[in-house]
Amino acid sequence: MSPSVLQSILIIAICTLCTFAERLLPFLFFRKGKVPPVVRALGRSLPTAVILTLVVYCLRGIRFEQPVLFLPQLAGVAITALLHLWKGNMLVSVVGGTACCMILMRLL
Repeated sequence: MSPSVLQSILIIAICTLCTFAERLLPFLFFRKGKVPPVVRALGRSLPTAVILTLVVYCLRGIRFEQPVLFLPQLAGVAITALLHLWKGNMLVSVVGGTACCMILMRLL
């Protein structure tokens, strides 16, 4: 059974409020600019942990029987890493690596 229009509007409103509150809370907690060392450490280590988790998730089903099965994925990861080391821009890195992988998958 699909939700009614009113239910859909309420769902969107609740999601909007939750997103807004999620964005506002750090400013309320750290008003004076004093961020605890634990939060600073998490801010430094979590992005790397998330990216590594995504890499493992994306490459978990890779098969090495034939080069056509693994070369596009490995080339995509290599291009992503090289672009990030060169440009230092996450968006450029991810888009470049994804494009490389997709083009090689079409060509091979």
